[in-house]
Amino acid sequence: METWLPILNTTLIAISGLAAATGYLCIRQRKVEAHKWAMLTATTFAALFLVVYVARYLLLGSKLYTGEGAVRVVYFAILISHTILATILGPMVLVTIYRALTRQFRRHRRIARLTLPVWLYVAVTGWIIYLMLYTL
Repeated sequence: METWLPILNTTLIAISGLAAATGYLCIRQRKVEAHKWAMLTATTFAALFLVVYVARYLLLGSKLYTGEGAVRVVYFAILISHTILATILGPMVLVTIYRALTRQFRRHRRIARLTLPVWLYVAVTGWIIYLMLYTL
């Protein structure tokens, strides 16, 4: 479990990020229905990530980073920014989806322009954190 749960978790957030990026590309091409489904897919995989992450933390605790020197400073800078933005991202996604589903498209667009870059940053830094923890 200690070996496959982290990669499962990282895969879930990567799929979420890819689906969010796909949703962005779809809306830029005015493919509204495809955008809707891509973003709902992104949200579903982000929610699955959260469930697996919490379960993994409760079952296994957290893994400590063992790197030293400058790379340790880089790791913690990435981890701190990732954690803060991931915490903010949850409510942002809920508001963004709510506004879309209630057809408040002008307000949806306004917050989505902030939500997407944060979502992509959290997804990418999640992968970086995984690589630094489990491969370096």
